[in-house]
Amino acid sequence: MQLKEIISSLEELAPPSLQETYDNSGLLTGSPDQEVTGVLVSLDCTEAIVEEAIRTKSNVIVCHHPIIFSGLKRLTGKNYIERVIIQAIRANVAIYSIHTNLDNVRHGVNREIAGRLGLINTRVLEPITKRLRMLVTYCPESHSEQVRNSLFAAGAGHISNYDECSFSHSGKGTYRPLQGAAPFSGTINQRSSEDEIRLEIVFDDWKESAILKALLAAHPYEEVAYNVLELQNGHPLHGAGMIGDLPAEMDRMDFLAYVKKNLKTNTIRYTNGPSKIKKVALCGGSGSFLLGKAMAAGADTFITGDFKYHQFFDAEDKIMIADVGHFESEQFTINLLADYLREKFTNFAVRLTELSTNPINYF
Repeated sequence: MQLKEIISSLEELAPPSLQETYDNSGLLTGSPDQEVTGVLVSLDCTEAIVEEAIRTKSNVIVCHHPIIFSGLKRLTGKNYIERVIIQAIRANVAIYSIHTNLDNVRHGVNREIAGRLGLINTRVLEPITKRLRMLVTYCPESHSEQVRNSLFAAGAGHISNYDECSFSHSGKGTYRPLQGAAPFSGTINQRSSEDEIRLEIVFDDWKESAILKALLAAHPYEEVAYNVLELQNGHPLHGAGMIGDLPAEMDRMDFLAYVKKNLKTNTIRYTNGPSKIKKVALCGGSGSFLLGKAMAAGADTFITGDFKYHQFFDAEDKIMIADVGHFESEQFTINLLADYLREKFTNFAVRLTELSTNPINYF
């Protein structure tokens, strides 16, 4: 098993194009062609994590937070980042980070939190925009199903909880084959017409290459007419944060105790707000930027980490902010990744780190 096979699978789970522009997800050290002896999954990559990987004969570390976040100009070992990179390279341990792209998929970090809180009717809090495309193409009626099925197989036509979605209507196309052409039908230098289907299918922008390849392979025409349009719609499956409902309304303090238990945190910084909690918004990691979205969506509480002092005032007692901590909100991400890799690959060991990488202690 080569590392590139694991990378390909992880990028199906969370496409790299969904990471934020400031992020640095992906392969940070190692070669895609190296053979995999074992995978260690962690939230962060520290010197102790690399040592654990070496000790357990795991030559791949899959972590959530990228150890290289901004540019490195030299590797002299002056700080923990440089030391981790040097240590990993010397031991031939690959480091792969899957960060904000995993935050931005519906089945990622936030779904893991929502599941542990038992939320129902969940949806993305702030759907990403300008990531949906519409393919418009024209093909003869005789080949319309062939083209449609090929596009579906390549991943087009998937909208929320539905797939194989498309729209078509009939018309008549005209063309005149010129000298040197090899037309599907018609005569050189004579205008021809064909009963055609106009086919429209939505797809995710990161699938565009595969979609167009499938179109050209299935289409009978020598020259295929098509157009790709950028849609402004929010993506129903991908974006920041999540919102859902508790199965039953809870008193505020009972809810906080419930969160402490289920998210395994000993400390919650919180504001006043509604006395009863039913609708819950959340975001793993640093989610203060979504407070306005949570309020606009009618959430009774917003669970995240890393709120600053003055940001707590923005709740204005209309919503309860529950800051559970950055590490605490994301700690179950490693379970998500390990379970996914164990399901996909059975020919090497996938281990959860036995170490806590939380740099914060509470007294």
